[in-house]
Amino acid sequence: MTPRRKQGEPAAALDTDESGSESESGSELASGWEGLSEERADGTIAPSPELEEALREASEAVAAGAQATQATGRSSADEVTLEALSRELDAARVRAEEDAQQLAEFADLSDRHLRLQAEFENFRKRSAREREEMHRYGHQNWIKDLLPTVDNLERAIDHAKGSTEGDFEGVFEGVALVHQELVSALAKNGVTALEPKGEVFDPNLHEAVAQVPSEEAAPNTVIEVLEKGYCIHDRLLRPARVLVAVAAAGEAAKEET
Repeated sequence: MTPRRKQGEPAAALDTDESGSESESGSELASGWEGLSEERADGTIAPSPELEEALREASEAVAAGAQATQATGRSSADEVTLEALSRELDAARVRAEEDAQQLAEFADLSDRHLRLQAEFENFRKRSAREREEMHRYGHQNWIKDLLPTVDNLERAIDHAKGSTEGDFEGVFEGVALVHQELVSALAKNGVTALEPKGEVFDPNLHEAVAQVPSEEAAPNTVIEVLEKGYCIHDRLLRPARVLVAVAAAGEAAKEET
C-alpha cells in the first residue's frame, strides 16, 4: 500500500522501500506530478502554465468569435438601416420635387389669375366708359346729318322774309329742298318710311284710325295713309296711321243673301 503524501511534502519524499514495481510506479507518479503545480493551500490543484496558456488561447478564440459575430450582426443591421434611410431619403426627395412643382404651378396660376382679374377690371372700366360715351355722343352722326337741313330751313325763312308777297314759288322750292335733305338724312341712318296705301292691312305695321265703306277697294285694304310710319332697319319706330276699307252696305247685303 502506497503511503499517503502529506500536504506540502514533495513526491520524492515517499518511501522507497517498496518493491521495484512500486518504485517504478512511484517514479511515474512523480513524473506526472511534475507537470502540475503544487497543491494550493485550500486543497485544490493549480493548473500548469501549459494548461493556462491553452485555456487563455481558447478563451481568446471564443471572445474573438463572439466579437466577430457581434460585429457582423452590427454591420448587417447598419446596412439594413442605411438602406431604409436611403429609401426614405429618395422618397423625401421625390416629395420635395413634387411639392416644388406644385408650388411653381400654384404660383403660375396665381399670376394668371391676377392678370385675368386686372384685364377684367380694365375691360369693365373700358366698357362703362364706352357705354357712357355712346349714351352721350352716340347720336352725333345723326345730328351731323341734320345740320344741313337746319341750315336750309334758316335760308328758306330768310328768303321768305325778304321776298315779295307773290314769291311763293321760291318758298315752296326751299321747303321741298329741306324735305328732300331730311329724308336723305333719315335714309342714311337706316330709317325708311312706310306708305302702305293699297296694301292689305297689317296690324303689326299699321294703325287703323277708321274703317271706311268702299265699293272700289277690297275689304281690309288700306285706302288712305293719314300719317306715315317709320322703321329703323328691321325695327318699327312708328306704325302708319291709315284708313281701312270695308264692304259697302249694298255689297254687304248681297253677301248676306
